Amino acid sequence: MLNLEDLKYTKEHVWVKIDNNRVTLGITDTAQTRLGDVVFIELPKIGEQFGVNDSLARIESVKAVSDVICPVSGMVIEVNTRLESSPELINGVPYGEGWIAVLEVSDEAELENLLSVQDYGKFLIEGDE
Repeated sequence: MLNLEDLKYTKEHVWVKIDNNRVTLGITDTAQTRLGDVVFIELPKIGEQFGVNDSLARIESVKAVSDVICPVSGMVIEVNTRLESSPELINGVPYGEGWIAVLEVSDEAELENLLSVQDYGKFLIEGDE
């Protein structure tokens, strides 16, 4: 499991692990709790390009279908194919084996727009709905 202090976050409940010009991302525990039991995920394709706020993936749960909003511009270089047969990993280990994709970032300046764990926590307390 990742150290939550080392991650960045978005107001769309995506966590981001930054490693130079690459980011690994998934949805937060808050997001997976709200979704309920995840039953399917539509993953992006390797080589696919995304911009900020594009729909990177779609998660289907027993309650709803939800888009995973891309936090930065970049190209997908890896996807978590384990989610195709075990989408419940998103519920069980959202900050570990439930990661969704790795992107090579096009514009590293966009990383500055992400929230710290403290700022994300304040956002949740102040009410995000």
